[in-house]
Amino acid sequence: MAMIRAVFFDLDGTLADTAPDLGGALNRLLVMEGKSRLPMEHLRPYVSGGARALLRTGFDITPDDPGYADMQQRFLDIYSANICVDTKLFTDMPELLAALENRGLPWGIVTNKASRFTEKVVAGLGLSQRAVSVISGDSAARPKPAPDPLLMAAAHAGLAPAECLYVGDDLRDIQSGKAAGMGTVTAAWGYLGESPDIAAWAADHICQTPLDLLQLLDR
Repeated sequence: MAMIRAVFFDLDGTLADTAPDLGGALNRLLVMEGKSRLPMEHLRPYVSGGARALLRTGFDITPDDPGYADMQQRFLDIYSANICVDTKLFTDMPELLAALENRGLPWGIVTNKASRFTEKVVAGLGLSQRAVSVISGDSAARPKPAPDPLLMAAAHAGLAPAECLYVGDDLRDIQSGKAAGMGTVTAAWGYLGESPDIAAWAADHICQTPLDLLQLLDR
């Protein structure tokens, strides 16, 4: 493959398993509203879609419905208070990040998560001083699937987009990477959103586990 000089990761469902805390926040809100908790395996596919997808799943409510803004704020307040309780890096991700650093390959994070949450998660995982760039959903003019956040990440790293690889677990990640001119990798270990036919996303590569990325970089 082309010479890759940096690797960027989506956060939720790619770098870190945040589902326990995001799903936990939704379940707390469901109980507060007199509803039953939902199994985590049911919620995981919607976690990459953030509050909007989770609230639709739990309450069948969308931003067009009355009361959505209040419900969203309550959900975010619960999540903010419990943001890095059970969140952890995916299996083999610590080894992957260490291997990239040992190879002298900088890595970073590009997420649609709001910066006030991103910063807490990244700090809670002990990654703040290791990532070359952390771009959140409110960092650029337009979030993913627009290319803006990835173009910003490449600029922060002092690299051309074509020298970078973007790894994500949602269709919009691949769309954003392609629009930015980066190589794209679907993280098959992730949540995969509501369009799990990952072959149809047409990423440049699909990796089943984080360590598969090292084999890809060796090609």
